[in-house]
Amino acid sequence: MIELDDLKQGAVERLAREEVLAVRVRHFIDKDIAARLSEQIMERGLQKYLNAPSIGRIGMAFYEAENQPPLIANYFESVFDNINELRKRCAPYVSPIDLLRCVLDELWSAGAQLQTLYGRKMYVGLSRAVKPGVTFLAHHDIFAKDAPNSFQACSLQAQMAANVYLSMPDEGGTLQIWDQQLSAEAFDKMRGDSYGIDPTLLGAATLEVCPEAGDLILFNSRKMHAVTPGSEGVRLSLSCFVGYRGPATPLSFWS
Repeated sequence: MIELDDLKQGAVERLAREEVLAVRVRHFIDKDIAARLSEQIMERGLQKYLNAPSIGRIGMAFYEAENQPPLIANYFESVFDNINELRKRCAPYVSPIDLLRCVLDELWSAGAQLQTLYGRKMYVGLSRAVKPGVTFLAHHDIFAKDAPNSFQACSLQAQMAANVYLSMPDEGGTLQIWDQQLSAEAFDKMRGDSYGIDPTLLGAATLEVCPEAGDLILFNSRKMHAVTPGSEGVRLSLSCFVGYRGPATPLSFWS
């Protein structure tokens, strides 16, 4: 893992080339501002994941649509309402996801832009609240699996997850990443009807990172990853995916 005070293009390139599993930027957001943002976001309540009801969120993740046309339609119809909802909850502060998009656009030579799919802009900025005692099961995130037969998804050379942490439990809430990759078929067979699998089935994690409020962590989302249960406090993060198609091509964002 690379640890930085400021995000650098070279670190993103190393992550995309799978030379490292994760990049951590400490204090990406001031800790006091992170605490205020957490209060503002949480006080208006959260929805539940369709396929992970123990985890609260703002916005709909594209993978929740599970290739079902009605759910895909719902996803695209709510894109800008959900983006604006997060901005309203963050005001008068800048949304950390907007800040991340701006920073990556500036540091990446080819720029960075919102991902389009099926001719429409995708949502970015999923917020996720994990209550004490809840394990975020081991899973991987692969755009080509969520959008099969899509050139935009299949053209990715690497897919990274970006998490900005606004609050952390007193103990636990550790991000676990395994270096090995499971095929989509093997993972689906293991998980059954669940969104993920018991992390103990994968053995010891290759990397464990316990973030602090205000930190940004980017990691290879195609690798299996999980979050340990926390105690005494909600783990709230804002997240998106960052797509890489080579050093001369713009990065892309979606959730």
